[in-house]
Amino acid sequence: MAASLGRFGFVSRCVFYFILSDQLLISYGQSSDLPCAQNCTCNGDSVDCSDLELTATPLDLPVRTVSLNLGHNKLTAFSVEAFDNLPNLRELRLDHNELTSIPNLGQAASKIVSLYLHHNKIRSIDGRRTRELVSVETLDLSNNDITELRGPCFPAGLQIRDLYLSNNKIIVLELGALDHLGSTLQVLRLSRNRISQIPVRAFQLPRLTQLELNRNRIRQVEGLTFKGLSSLEVLKLQRNSISKLTDGAFWDLAKMKVLHLDYNSLTEVNSGSLYGLTSLQQLFLSNNSIARINADGWKFCQKLRELNLSYNNLTRLDEGSLAVLGDLQTLRLGHNSISHITEGAFRGLKAVRILTLFGNKIKSVAKKAFSGLETLEHLNTYSVTDATDVIYTTCTYLSPLLRSLIQSDSFLCDCQLHWLPDWLVTRGLQAGVNATCAHPESLKGTSIFQAPSSSFVCDDLPKPQITVQPETTVTVLGSDVRLTCTAASSSSSPMTFAWRKDQELLRHAETENYAHVRAHHQGTTSDSPGSGGGVMEYTTILHLRHVTFAHEGRYQCIITNHFGSTYSSKARVIVNVLPSFVKTPRDSTIRTGHTARLECAAEGHPAPQIAWQKDGGTDFPAARERRMHVMPDDDVFFIMDVKPEDMGVYSCTAKNTAGTVSANATLTVLETPHLAQDLEDRSVVVGDTVALQCKALGSPPPRITWLRNDQPLRPSDRHHFTPGNQLLVIGSASVEDAGRYTCLMSNTLGTERAHSQLVVNQRRSPCTPPVGPSTVTIGIIVIAVVTSIVVTSLVWVCIIYQTRKKSEECSVTNTDETIVPPDVPSYLSSQGTLSERQDVCIRVEASGGPQPNGHVVDTAGN
Repeated sequence: MAASLGRFGFVSRCVFYFILSDQLLISYGQSSDLPCAQNCTCNGDSVDCSDLELTATPLDLPVRTVSLNLGHNKLTAFSVEAFDNLPNLRELRLDHNELTSIPNLGQAASKIVSLYLHHNKIRSIDGRRTRELVSVETLDLSNNDITELRGPCFPAGLQIRDLYLSNNKIIVLELGALDHLGSTLQVLRLSRNRISQIPVRAFQLPRLTQLELNRNRIRQVEGLTFKGLSSLEVLKLQRNSISKLTDGAFWDLAKMKVLHLDYNSLTEVNSGSLYGLTSLQQLFLSNNSIARINADGWKFCQKLRELNLSYNNLTRLDEGSLAVLGDLQTLRLGHNSISHITEGAFRGLKAVRILTLFGNKIKSVAKKAFSGLETLEHLNTYSVTDATDVIYTTCTYLSPLLRSLIQSDSFLCDCQLHWLPDWLVTRGLQAGVNATCAHPESLKGTSIFQAPSSSFVCDDLPKPQITVQPETTVTVLGSDVRLTCTAASSSSSPMTFAWRKDQELLRHAETENYAHVRAHHQGTTSDSPGSGGGVMEYTTILHLRHVTFAHEGRYQCIITNHFGSTYSSKARVIVNVLPSFVKTPRDSTIRTGHTARLECAAEGHPAPQIAWQKDGGTDFPAARERRMHVMPDDDVFFIMDVKPEDMGVYSCTAKNTAGTVSANATLTVLETPHLAQDLEDRSVVVGDTVALQCKALGSPPPRITWLRNDQPLRPSDRHHFTPGNQLLVIGSASVEDAGRYTCLMSNTLGTERAHSQLVVNQRRSPCTPPVGPSTVTIGIIVIAVVTSIVVTSLVWVCIIYQTRKKSEECSVTNTDETIVPPDVPSYLSSQGTLSERQDVCIRVEASGGPQPNGHVVDTAGN
């Protein structure tokens, strides 16, 4: 019994240890995912194995891993097995390694959502690897050695939303390389590459909202380059070498809000290049070479809120140059070469709150130059020369100004400026103002806030007064112009003369100055201008030699003496030039059904208007049929679905106020040969003459060749052709002439055939009795009978008329006469025509001799 109990206890202990071991194994198996990989750091489901100088992937990664960071190591290849046990992996960071291609991630590839491969040595994008990344939404391949983007790089089926390819060596951007990402891609970064040209319509990505192309080598943006990016909102093209934006460069970007074009080589911004940017709110154009603001340049982006034109070559602000930007809130014009702000320069900017003009050398500001800036809160301006007028004008229109930065040491501290210090102090703006007096001498160098209020006075000294104003002049290119300005002054103070063009001082102008004394009273002349007995008249003449377009503008003379300056009215110089063609229409030859294109462009001043004529008139068949297209701002004239009636001479006329010029081009329409009237089969009798007509149309006129039974037909004694071979005449047709006649029409466009079957019948024998009277025979007989009756009746009428006439002339002249009854012709009596006049006689005189002059009389002796 004890032995049995001992054996039972042994067995029990074995079973206990077995169960315990099994539980430990199970527990270990269940908790095997809890430890982190060696040398790595785990935080929940994130594993960080970065900066460990790893050369191989750790094999003891926890199964729970969702985010794995293997960046900043020395990985060159991967073990696929390392990722097979990571079913939850969604984010993988492999940046800053030494990979030369996109690695094979095995089964994990299809589940990864974010893959970071930047700062490696990847040379190309292998489509076989990217094909496996079906769940990736963010793919970072920046800072690698990729040189090209081609179609196979991103096959269909991918879900990439953010694609980063910056800081590579991409030279080739193949058309359609990214088209397979069109349904998902939203952010594309291609900055810091070597792209020099973007193919037109290179991006067919309708969901893309942000595109970055900074620091490439792009020199020009062609029209429709970005067509296909209908959802784009941000476009960055900074630090390229862009010197030209062609018309329609940003077409199809109606939703774009931010455009970066700073740090390029642009010299102008026109309306054509900004066409289509109807939603643009921020435009950055700083650090370019823009020399002038074109007023029409902004009409397609009137929703702008911020415009940055700093660090350009602007020299002035013209009137209304920004007038269409009614929603603009921030305008930055710092660090240009602006020397003058003309009147109305900021007209229309009713919403501007911030205006920066620092870094310029503004010498003058016209009165009301700042009108329209009623909402301005921050004004930054330095280096103002004509400070008195500037400040007076500025502050008059900037009542809500909150912050002002003004720096000038050239204030004229006279009675016109006495209000300024108190005005600035009252509004708390003195902190941003550094202004000192330059005149009078007693206040020179003194701050306007420190100068006594009583010192701001005006001496009652005569200033020059303009008596002869310069006049507006219209001239032609290359001619000479002179503008005259005269002022009078009673002071003997030295007088200086200056001319301005568009508010800019002409430093090297050719002028002619002289003075003479004008007496106060007629007949009284003072020899000394300072004597007080008269006034001096000072005349200055500005000579403009061989004027060009650059001479156009508004000219103003300034006459100054010790007591002040006087400004004349502004006179315009308008330079006209006869239009000249820069694109001349050329002769064109085109087939029917195609589109004809005639190009014409002219230059002149003012810009000429282009008009078209056809054959000297305005009757365009294409216009009546709505097949003609002429764009107002285009140089091309289109005729759609060309027809033969469109052929003719087209004249392009360019007209402006200087004159009119025209150029002609002939439009030749090519048309395949065809018949105006179909050929018909003919049946004739032997001996008849046959004419077969082949009236062929076409352009150029087709060449006609006749065939009989598919053999060329030659001219002969019986076969004749009219000029052009349109008519074939066969004389005395014979049985041998029967057959199939073919009209072969050919020109440069092709060959057409038309056929006619000629049948030649034998003529019937003359002895053969007619089968029956024909309609023609009966007609001939009827006409003959009627004609005989008519002729007979006419003959009898004449005879009766002559007989009656002679009877009336018959009379008896002697009592002794012998009556001899005449012989009446039987053919008359038998007709019964003389039934009433049977008794006739012939009177003979008594001598009985024959009388040659007898006549017929009636029996009564009459």
